[in-house]
Amino acid sequence: MSRSPSSTVGPVPRFAVVGIPGNRRVTLFQEAVRAAGLPAARVVPWSAVLRGEATFRPGETVRMDSPGEDAEVERLLRAVDDPTRVEGTALWYARFTAAVREVARAAAAAGAELLDDPGDVAVLFDKRLCHGVLDGAAVPVPASATSGAGVPVVRGWADVRALMAGHRMPRAFVKLAHGSSASGVLAVETAGPGRVRATTSVERDTAGRLFNSLRVRRCTTEREVAAIVDALAPDGLHIERWLPKASQHGRSADLRVVVVAGRATHAVVRTSRSPMTNLHLGGERGSLDEVRAAVRAAGGSWAEALAVCERAAACFPQTLCVAVDLLPATDWRRFAVGEVNAFGDLLPRLTGLPGSDAEGLDTYAAQVAAVLNRARNHRATTTA
Repeated sequence: MSRSPSSTVGPVPRFAVVGIPGNRRVTLFQEAVRAAGLPAARVVPWSAVLRGEATFRPGETVRMDSPGEDAEVERLLRAVDDPTRVEGTALWYARFTAAVREVARAAAAAGAELLDDPGDVAVLFDKRLCHGVLDGAAVPVPASATSGAGVPVVRGWADVRALMAGHRMPRAFVKLAHGSSASGVLAVETAGPGRVRATTSVERDTAGRLFNSLRVRRCTTEREVAAIVDALAPDGLHIERWLPKASQHGRSADLRVVVVAGRATHAVVRTSRSPMTNLHLGGERGSLDEVRAAVRAAGGSWAEALAVCERAAACFPQTLCVAVDLLPATDWRRFAVGEVNAFGDLLPRLTGLPGSDAEGLDTYAAQVAAVLNRARNHRATTTA
């Protein structure tokens, strides 16, 4: 649901969105732009950016969206013909961040304003860098063996096993450094030599190739876990402590919190019977009212939980919108940040938190409203 922001006086933003034409993300953003009474956003395809053909216009407000869910773009970024393949994320990262820098260059040359900072995007899409930035800003995060200065290169399962043991992590998440949507993630548990199991959505075929699956499965032998990790390692791995999370109705629970212009505006509870709560992997939306009640009953502060998300977003001040994965401890009193996502705002039909500036607005309408508010404030400053 969207509603139109308040009317403005004088020129209003003209949007250009860099995305996948016809994709649901672009469609929902277009609906928010129209609901605000603005001209339709001009869509600049990621394929055009990657071919060096993207152009922008003076005065445009340029918003970047996810390059996912398009076979041609996947091929251009990862050099794979099957988008369900897991491998190639290091190449994807190099090509995508180069494309983001090209968008920034072309926008600046045209006199357009960019809503996403290329430096921020480069950090957000490297879990090792992002974890290090958050930790350096005193944002609570799970302990990690692979972030910060002087961390070792993870060459395969032997290194993962040694780092988990050296950092006293019998349970850890092993993630692709440049992965998203739980691609290439393993929740690994160890209990002595040879006693290893993992939960993952990765499937390995007889040729050793890795594929994403919508089915979460268990690997019950160290040999199976090692084979997957060894295949993932060339693209870069991030290791972090597996924190026990709170539960809701017997299901593991965390939250996706959207932060727009520095303020937490939307929150959705994600629950699952597996360690991965991603909704596309079978996770379900939980009750936010029950979360707030549980936090109050435990003597915690819901406002402080949102403040943790805002502190995480403040590490990326030149980017209008980020989505924070917030991990509640089992006592519902403490929270840590699992990840910060550049394109984590696809939450259809979710409206803003009560009392927030986005109350009654979906995630895309909240971003449009924030840009309009910025434009109003700029005009007020320049005319004062």
